Amino acid sequence: MPDLGPEWPAASRLLDRIRMGGVLVALAGVTAVGIPLQFLALKLKLPARRRIPMLFHRAVLALIGVRVTVKGEPSAARPLLFLSNHSTWLDICVLGSVVPLVFVAKAEVAGWPLIGLLAKFQRSVFVDRQRRAKTGAVNQEIADRLSQGDPVVLFAEGTSSDGNRVLPFRSALVGAVRDVMATGADARVQPVSVAYVKVQGIPMGRQHRPLAAWYGDLDLAPHLLEVLRQGAIDVTVTFGQAAALDGPLDRKAVTRLCEEEVKRLLQDSLTGRAGAT
Repeated sequence: MPDLGPEWPAASRLLDRIRMGGVLVALAGVTAVGIPLQFLALKLKLPARRRIPMLFHRAVLALIGVRVTVKGEPSAARPLLFLSNHSTWLDICVLGSVVPLVFVAKAEVAGWPLIGLLAKFQRSVFVDRQRRAKTGAVNQEIADRLSQGDPVVLFAEGTSSDGNRVLPFRSALVGAVRDVMATGADARVQPVSVAYVKVQGIPMGRQHRPLAAWYGDLDLAPHLLEVLRQGAIDVTVTFGQAAALDGPLDRKAVTRLCEEEVKRLLQDSLTGRAGAT
């Protein structure tokens, strides 16, 4: 191999910066188009209000270089609540690119630049974990979304992990499904796992998987730039079997079952075993 000289690392860094700058400009363009369209769709209550966010997420992932593989199928039943693991802000784009849905997000997300605005346009439900007295009202809001036919995603861990494991699921907000059941709706809960498996075509492994994870005290902007710098990331989304909730709902039991299933689905994806069908 020829000697590229000491100038090569500097040239490589320059090319990286040019590429990242181009991606950021393209992201700004997609956002500038998507936000007004979604605002109009929401204002006029157009059916497109459910599709525009999905197309936006697909465009964002394509620009960033994230490739999504889907195993299993999202249930066609409604009302439908997804219980998922969570390791990074990318989860929103990944899941949002697969099926039109509504997210349950922590209250502080509403105040974040751009992401908060996008979350509001997707009619996300915001949860203030410091005010437990509001849980009933939040459950009702989730129930309303479910009753309107919108699948709802709940990141049941209540926080984000390093992507290698599933943290304990919290059951309080699963009570939203019980609220829907009270109206006679045949509600279902479906476990889904999101696994970050490769970077630049190479398996991440436990040591490098946190490259994609956004957890702890990491700031958003530096993490976004690091994801752009890493290049192509492969993600596997696996849908488990949806559970019909007939009779009295034991939210804690359902949450435990979904937690165990998400653990299994995640490990199957991380180790390369076949996921759910």
